[in-house]
Amino acid sequence: TATLCVCRKTMPVEEILTIDVKPGWKKGTKITFPEKGNETPHTIPADLVFIIDEKPHPVFTRDGNDLVVTQKIPLAEALTGYTAHVTTLDGRSLTVPISSVIHPGYEEVVRGEGMPVPKDPSRKGNLRIKFDIKFPARLSADQKSGVKRLLGQ
Repeated sequence: TATLCVCRKTMPVEEILTIDVKPGWKKGTKITFPEKGNETPHTIPADLVFIIDEKPHPVFTRDGNDLVVTQKIPLAEALTGYTAHVTTLDGRSLTVPISSVIHPGYEEVVRGEGMPVPKDPSRKGNLRIKFDIKFPARLSADQKSGVKRLLGQ
């Protein structure tokens, strides 16, 4: 009696796959390379799927296509006017004069300075500037009366 053995040996194959990350892609975007996963004899190779993640930025946070930045400002500037200086992700310097009274929760919106819209990179989201107002820890009696007099209370 004779036994015939047909052996198949698998060999590792190295292939370079390139992902062209588009400006504005959001966390969770999937990139699929069909049938580029592991293969075994008599089966179709699996798809290879990459999922985009975001690294935190030291200045900006992302909200959809908008970029959000928070600036600390003294109470006096919040009441009398403030000029925000922001360096964009692409290195440009923006100067944003604000003449409104900046109150807690106030947000200044600069149109078109956010992230590129993935399906139309010629359009961008907005830059939203939020404020952390530094209130004084204490006021003297003279300062309190001066503030009351100035604010008409």
